[in-house]
Amino acid sequence: MKTAIVTGMTGQDGPYLAKFLLEKGYKVYGLIKRYSNPNFENIKYLNIENDVELITGDITDDGSMYQIINLIKPDEFYNLAAQSFVGFSWNLNKVTTNANALGPLNILNAIHFNSPKTKFYQASTSEMFGNSKVEFQNESTPFTPRSPYGIAKLYGHWITVNFRESYNLYTCSGILFNHESPIRGKEFVTRKITDGVAKIKNKLSDKIILGNINATRDWGFAGDYVKAMWLMLQQNIADDYVISTGIKKSVKDVLDIAFNEIGINDWTPYVQINSAHKRPAELNALLGDSSKVKNNLGWEPSMKFEELIKFMVKEDLKRYENRR
Repeated sequence: MKTAIVTGMTGQDGPYLAKFLLEKGYKVYGLIKRYSNPNFENIKYLNIENDVELITGDITDDGSMYQIINLIKPDEFYNLAAQSFVGFSWNLNKVTTNANALGPLNILNAIHFNSPKTKFYQASTSEMFGNSKVEFQNESTPFTPRSPYGIAKLYGHWITVNFRESYNLYTCSGILFNHESPIRGKEFVTRKITDGVAKIKNKLSDKIILGNINATRDWGFAGDYVKAMWLMLQQNIADDYVISTGIKKSVKDVLDIAFNEIGINDWTPYVQINSAHKRPAELNALLGDSSKVKNNLGWEPSMKFEELIKFMVKEDLKRYENRR
């Protein structure tokens, strides 16, 4: 039985990846920070709360990482922990840097000295590309991040490459474009919209407050993207890959689909624009070219954008119906 440590277990990707690995027969350790009242809602949503062994630790504490990796010596380590909301990273720039830059460094040092056979996956991000000068971004596109989040993630990305090249460790990064699901945090625009639509349907609210609704992104389903993470660690040679759908959609497109799902064709009376929700340095568009992962690893996204947004709306509607 293979063993894997997955960080970020109270977020979105960690639970989806843990579920995928459990179905593959792995022993999964889920790393969580020490909370007085931890939130296991996402783990419970995927019905894996009794199958993952939760362990307490913190990637920003190098001693914690040394102890855990030395004890478990996992076959695979997936680092999905981060301060993951870009908008918060301006006001929480030090917290973001500690988690997104120094966190991966702490893990890599622990693997290097205590378990060099462990294969390591780092969650990189399309935010590292910034406002790219090319329409499609791939593994060769220059990085020009426009947020403290993207800058910190870029350090995590390059230190992962450096440990691979310096110490011959199996380390790789997945440069993931936006990926969503019904357990995405409500601060993220897709879930903010689908949750807001569900509230409007149930007469619990009459407005969704947004920032830049003209922004475009390459959106996929988180459940598809965790399979790509796993595939990266099953190869003979470690490498980095862009994971994306190759299709660009706008925030307005999300609004169109989400409101249409509850029978509203004109969403403008329900949406309020507030400049406070816009970024200090805006990133207008992202669009990925995932030809490399498709050709080398055979990965393809299975869920289309419209299907994803409808799925999220339906799940949010169920949540409010169950509260009645």
